[in-house]
Amino acid sequence: MGNYGTWIWLIVMVAVFYFLIIRPQKKREKSERELRNSIQAGDEIVTIGGFVGRVLSVKDDTVTFETGADRTKLTVKKWAVQTRTSPVQEVKEEPAAEETVAEETAETPKKKKLFGK
Repeated sequence: MGNYGTWIWLIVMVAVFYFLIIRPQKKREKSERELRNSIQAGDEIVTIGGFVGRVLSVKDDTVTFETGADRTKLTVKKWAVQTRTSPVQEVKEEPAAEETVAEETAETPKKKKLFGK
């Protein structure tokens, strides 16, 4: 009877180890692999060495990017890319004409007099 308790605790410890350590590591590796495979020309990247730049070309396992004011070109392996951001186009949204008219015509609440003053 006591032997079954030992096996149960062993199985529980293996399950905890799997869900707390192995599974999150595999998810992290999968997301990093997807990130590196989705790099395209025009993306901005940061390497594990701290270089920041804009991607010029992507080949099988290398990425060429330019960095700095003098546009220095660097070529690194894909595994050296830490983060990627796609260039975002800034779009200023104008409020709809109906909303601005409604805001202009809205009445401001009147202040109540306190203590008859």
